[in-house]
Amino acid sequence: MTIAQPVHIVPRAAASEPSGAQGAQRWPVAEIEALFALPLNDLIFRAQQVTREHFDPNEVQRSTLLSIKTGGCPEDCGYCPQSAHHDTGVEAGKLMDVESVRSAALAARAAGATRFCMGAAWRAPKDRDIEKVTELVKEVKSLGMEACCTLGMLTKPQAEALKDAGLDYYNHNLDTAPETYGRIISTRDYQDRLETLENVREAGMSVCCGGIVGMGESRRERAGLIAQLANLDPYPESVPINELVQVEGTPLHGTDKLDPLEFVRTIAVARITMPKAWVRLSAGRQQMPEAVQALCFLAGANSVFYGDKLFITGNPEVERDEKLFEKLGLRAAG
Repeated sequence: MTIAQPVHIVPRAAASEPSGAQGAQRWPVAEIEALFALPLNDLIFRAQQVTREHFDPNEVQRSTLLSIKTGGCPEDCGYCPQSAHHDTGVEAGKLMDVESVRSAALAARAAGATRFCMGAAWRAPKDRDIEKVTELVKEVKSLGMEACCTLGMLTKPQAEALKDAGLDYYNHNLDTAPETYGRIISTRDYQDRLETLENVREAGMSVCCGGIVGMGESRRERAGLIAQLANLDPYPESVPINELVQVEGTPLHGTDKLDPLEFVRTIAVARITMPKAWVRLSAGRQQMPEAVQALCFLAGANSVFYGDKLFITGNPEVERDEKLFEKLGLRAAG
């Protein structure tokens, strides 16, 4: 399988860029590795400075994620319990109806979520699927919430249809660095993902794009993932950083767990290299002690998935989150 090389990006000036960011890439992998290697105190201090340049450091944006079509995905992503290639006990379901999605969105809004994200286990939706999803988008928007979808690969007309329906964000994660990608997924290549992101941008939607760490990658490969994200032009408005949630039956079950402080470093590096993005604590947060989450917020995370489930894996309960936010003096972003 051919793996795409890092894309060529036109550089853009920014206060938090490295001083030499005038070449083909704003953030070369070597410079991102150098950030990872800083003493933790220095790295967090720098990330906190960048956060305060662009955000209120005590506000956290809250999103809720709903699986509107679960299981049966033809992709073979090594981390995913919804893949039809893996025996995880997840049954393929049908697309949820409008009223069920409306009820879930109302509950999310009542719990304090401002963005409602809908995900479907598709490799790429058919046009008839997009027609149904646009109705769901319109329903969410009618409730005064931001709407986000993650549906797999999109064509240009599909992206335009979602934009016309009012979709604010489209999520399509790069998952990992280009050189690591073939170890995790074989049913599509890196360029497929980049093309979908381009279609989303051209349609005029905001991009939600991040990755997963703790899949056995090296620090250099983590730096390679951040480089891909930070060198997109423009970089994503929302950057979810996921820690692998190991599910029995998936190929990555049993992978050595990532050191918690390395996860904190990843958050800080994402904040420094993408200063205006919402950096989101995503999958894996349920297993994180409060002290690790607190360090992540200090390191620049300012968005969370809010609710008791992410697709089919667990997430901290709303009450637990509220108690943590109260302890840390964090309030909901407007």
